[in-house]
Amino acid sequence: MTGLMRTMASQTALALMLCSLGLPSAQAQTAPASPPAAPTADDYPPPEEAQAAPDVAPIAVTSLATGSALAVDKLAQPVTVLTADELNRIGGADVTRVLADIPGATWERYGAAGAFTGVHLRGASASDTLVLIDGVRMQDIASPGGAFDFGTLTGVGIDRIDVLRGSGSVVWGSGAVGGIVAITTPETKGLNASFEVGSRDTLAENIAYGLRTDRYALSLNTGYTATDDIPGRRDDVPGGFHQWRFGGRGRVSLTDALSLFAVARYADDKASGNAFPLPRELSGDAPQALETEQLSGRTGAHFEQGAVTLDGGYAFGTTRTVYVVTGAAGTIAANWLGKSQRADMTGAVKLLHDLAVNFGADTEWTGYSSSFDAEHRANDTSGHVLIGWYGAAATLTAGLRVDDHSAYGTHETYSVDGSARLAEGLRLRAAYAQGFKAPTLYQLYSGFGNAALAPETAQSYDGGLEYTGAAGKLKLAASVYRRDSRNLIEFMPCTGSADPACAARANGTYGNVGQARADGAELEAIYAPSFKFRVTALYSHDIATNRTPGDAHFGNDLTLRPRDVMSLSTDWTSPFKGLVLGADLRVQSASWGDAANTVRLPPGEIATLRATLPFGSFLDFYGRLENLFNDHQPTVPGYGAPGRGVFVGIRVRY
Repeated sequence: MTGLMRTMASQTALALMLCSLGLPSAQAQTAPASPPAAPTADDYPPPEEAQAAPDVAPIAVTSLATGSALAVDKLAQPVTVLTADELNRIGGADVTRVLADIPGATWERYGAAGAFTGVHLRGASASDTLVLIDGVRMQDIASPGGAFDFGTLTGVGIDRIDVLRGSGSVVWGSGAVGGIVAITTPETKGLNASFEVGSRDTLAENIAYGLRTDRYALSLNTGYTATDDIPGRRDDVPGGFHQWRFGGRGRVSLTDALSLFAVARYADDKASGNAFPLPRELSGDAPQALETEQLSGRTGAHFEQGAVTLDGGYAFGTTRTVYVVTGAAGTIAANWLGKSQRADMTGAVKLLHDLAVNFGADTEWTGYSSSFDAEHRANDTSGHVLIGWYGAAATLTAGLRVDDHSAYGTHETYSVDGSARLAEGLRLRAAYAQGFKAPTLYQLYSGFGNAALAPETAQSYDGGLEYTGAAGKLKLAASVYRRDSRNLIEFMPCTGSADPACAARANGTYGNVGQARADGAELEAIYAPSFKFRVTALYSHDIATNRTPGDAHFGNDLTLRPRDVMSLSTDWTSPFKGLVLGADLRVQSASWGDAANTVRLPPGEIATLRATLPFGSFLDFYGRLENLFNDHQPTVPGYGAPGRGVFVGIRVRY
């Protein structure tokens, strides 16, 4: 049945793509008939999407640092922006290949693509990375830690990824301790489709169609991704993964100043085998399968006139996970459900030429239930203000946020940062920011919960130098940082413990018992002398250690955090009909798989070769050879990793 579905899906996608090639364009219908000229090499210019970027410019604009659009060269915190062109260059459904282009990003993955994947930014835990999809917070409220599972996200069907490295809780609230990953789906014009097949029975399809004018836009997209032979634990049989996803977005401009918008996304993932961790309630069982459903959306309005910008909206998110396990009583299915609703208003006012105030207020309602727990609810009301001076030669901002949570009360967060132009193309920046993460409803109210938990907190220090050469063909950046985390929420065994929190939790509970420190440095270099050649090199060094006083593991490295990671990527557009050749190399040092630092995960490297052959502006053929040297590099102890793989595909634009 699964094979039949994949065959039907493949045939459908191919049929749509082939039909699209035969549709006459508006220009073809109105142009006078003339004999076709013999094609020449110049008749096949490589489309913009298939070319290596001509240079580092133009300077990207992001809203991650302040909540409203601001050029990244005015920010005091480092922000990486990956555009649709760069995502197409990387290619493929495996989102970890995209993460490799982000300095300071590492991950833990329980097998291959589709398996549970948690992302660490600058050595922070996976639950300390805030993930936004089209402005909707995607934390899994019902999970033990609240981390977003990047295994449920594919690298296709995405228009842009913005990543802020460092704490950002003043603007974004809970969860933004290590950084923020903001994902934007595309506002499509016309037809965009892609189809890919490859090793491990991999199949990835994506179709999007939209209408877009200055006054309105409407687009819909759908996709299917599947792969088999996921390496699980070494003593188990491999598993598989497949996902259906649907989405849409629309906007309409009522006036030149006021517009309305709406976005929605649904994804249904099914994983077989054991490529996922189990909640504590099922820890004695054998994992068989996992289904994850994600439904999210946001609707609102945008107003911009003169010196005033306002954004308001309502967002919702639901994550349902169903675990199928086999235990002493046989095979059972247990589910967890997390729900959130959020009403928000943000804005910016330019008081003087270079002085601006960003502000916002929001209220979030969350709910959690499971097969083992009745529904529990909480709400959080917050407000923030950020005052900034954004001059041509220097910037300076200071911010404050106040949260009032129904479980732990009031919490305040602060930030201050600035940057200065030292010379033409050379900029110095420095930032101090606080981050916090509220305890999850699971940690508060489950059978292992502790209603007296306080938020995790962090103080983050960041400094750096950035140089951009003439015409933007060269960019060099260096960053150093420190993050001190307090009140880390960890699971406490209660056997023989006199802690009052253990009085009703004989099997263990959660407590604010941890401290950690991350010290690190990041280097970035981009060289693009022409449209035809581009080289990117990234290096990060991070020492994330346990700093809990009196703990038996004090001073040890945190688990699954490699200290050194290097990435190198190059793209060259050849003279042969715009053929683009590329190569990627990622080298990672060893890490530890346990808190005692006794289980060592070895170092390794992953090399990839890529090629894209464009035909006009509407069609690309592409291929990849991943893991060229067949290095089975595990990121979680006891779990396997995929080896060498070959993938080919086609992209259509009409």
